[in-house]
Amino acid sequence: MAKTDVLSLAILGMLAEQPLHGYQIRKRLGAELGPFRALSYGSLYPCLKRMVGDGLIAADDSDPGRASGSKRSRIAYALTEDGERRLADELASSGASSWEDDTFDVRFSLFTKTDSATRLRILEGRRSRLSERIEEINDGLARVRERHDAYTTELQRHGLERVEREVEWLDRLIENERSAPRGDNPNTASAG
Repeated sequence: MAKTDVLSLAILGMLAEQPLHGYQIRKRLGAELGPFRALSYGSLYPCLKRMVGDGLIAADDSDPGRASGSKRSRIAYALTEDGERRLADELASSGASSWEDDTFDVRFSLFTKTDSATRLRILEGRRSRLSERIEEINDGLARVRERHDAYTTELQRHGLERVEREVEWLDRLIENERSAPRGDNPNTASAG
C-alpha cells in the first residue's frame, strides 16, 4: 500500500466519525498515530484534493467563521457514500500490506471499525512478519560479532529487543482477540 493510500485510509476512518477541517485532520493524525506519523500540509491537502476528485469525500467551504472577519474560509471534509464503501472494503481486507510497518499503525487505529476475523488475520500477519525480522536481526548480530564491532552489535541488540517487545504485545492482543466472544471487539487498551 502506497503512503498516499495509507493516508487516504486514515482520513476515511476519521471522517467516518464526523466531518473535519484539514487542520483538525492533521492534528488528529498526530494525536492518534504519534509524532512519527507527522505529516505536512504539503502532503495532506493534495491527498484531500485527490480524494474529493475521486468522490470519496466532499468539501464544504460554506464556513460561518468567514463572515465573522476571518480572511480564510475553512473547508470541512465529509465522507461520501463512495468513501463509506471504500472504507468498508479496506477494513475488510487483510493482505500483506496491512501488517507492514507503513500501514499497520493506521490499520490498528481502525480496529474498532474492523471485524474480529480481519483483526486477527492482521495481528497474526504482523506477528509473522516480525518473527521473520527477528531471524534477520539475529543473522545480522552474528555477522557483526564476527567483526567485533561493539557499537553496531549494541544497535542490533536494541533493534532486536524492540521487535521482541512488539511480538510479546501482539501475542497478548492475539490471545485477547481469540478469547473474545465472536464478533465482539475486546478492549485492546487493557492488553498493553
